[in-house]
Amino acid sequence: MKLKSIIVEDEETSREILKNYLQKYCPNVDILGEAANVDEALTLIRNNELDLVFLDVEMPYGNAFDLLDKVGDINFETVFVTAYNHYAVEALNAHASYYLMKPISIDELIKAVDYVTETRIKEDALQDEVLVPKTAGVHGKITIPQQDGFDVLETADILYCKADDNYTEIYLNNQKKKLVSKTLKYFEDALTERGFARVHKSYLVNVNEITKYVKGKGGSVILSNGKEIMVSASKKSGLLSYFK
Repeated sequence: MKLKSIIVEDEETSREILKNYLQKYCPNVDILGEAANVDEALTLIRNNELDLVFLDVEMPYGNAFDLLDKVGDINFETVFVTAYNHYAVEALNAHASYYLMKPISIDELIKAVDYVTETRIKEDALQDEVLVPKTAGVHGKITIPQQDGFDVLETADILYCKADDNYTEIYLNNQKKKLVSKTLKYFEDALTERGFARVHKSYLVNVNEITKYVKGKGGSVILSNGKEIMVSASKKSGLLSYFK
């Protein structure tokens, strides 16, 4: 699979080294352009559909995190390349796919590209397809506590659950909704083994009700009732593991 990519690095020598490494050891990376600062990078990102951005942290007139903030909705993978290891936590919080230290290790560079390639292949296989989850045969019931006792629901009737502080809103396929005085974590623990996936800090979805995955940094899922729910980048791999 070809990965459409750009290199964002203010030092020309470093750009040339990385470009040469990629051309020699990662032939599936197609370098569409290079940028030496945030403004140049922003122009390239907005004018191209990218799979991967190699991103130096420190640049003139802003840094990598300023750039990502300006981009907003990120639909590409990011590999940070830096001489400073103290940015690792920030890179993790920015959902970086990989973190490379300078001088660049060829082995680590190949691992980074392989990881992104595998992620993109999975996304492409899912995009615009009707999804068939491995849990298609999952059945069962769950009790929902109420002040006067409890309700019994078929888990197959639940489309998704949404966090509401210490409460959870349960949306059913009959267009009804139940508000329960339990946290979303409570239902995550109860339903994960029954074909439900935590796709966002606020959402738990019935995997059997997903009909489409839309690509993006985390992407989004569309349920059988047309509801679109964003997927956190940190939850994406867990979601994809449900599908063949």
